[in-house]
Amino acid sequence: MATLSSPLRVCRGIIKELRAVHGQQYRQSLAYSYVMSQFRKNAVTGERYCRAQQEALHASQTYLCLLASTRNHQLLHDLYHGKGERSQEEAAALVGLRLPTQPGGKGWEK
Repeated sequence: MATLSSPLRVCRGIIKELRAVHGQQYRQSLAYSYVMSQFRKNAVTGERYCRAQQEALHASQTYLCLLASTRNHQLLHDLYHGKGERSQEEAAALVGLRLPTQPGGKGWEK
């Protein structure tokens, strides 16, 4: 999230991640109420430059990155975490390989 983006886009991204975590009941979560109160508190004013707004935007971008990275980590963990003993075919397919087959069909391969 090195690029600068608008506070509205960051707020929508955080809400999207909260919806992914909490489901349809995300509006009742404490995180949602805190994020919305902070965004309302740091709304754009008539000032030309406000350091607190820039710090709040940076903190919100960091929080969005944390939420997205945590969700992606959980997806990868669920996909690749060991599920007990795997067969040789499953282990080879997991890394994109295939086991060699016996040419001529001796009858012992599947």
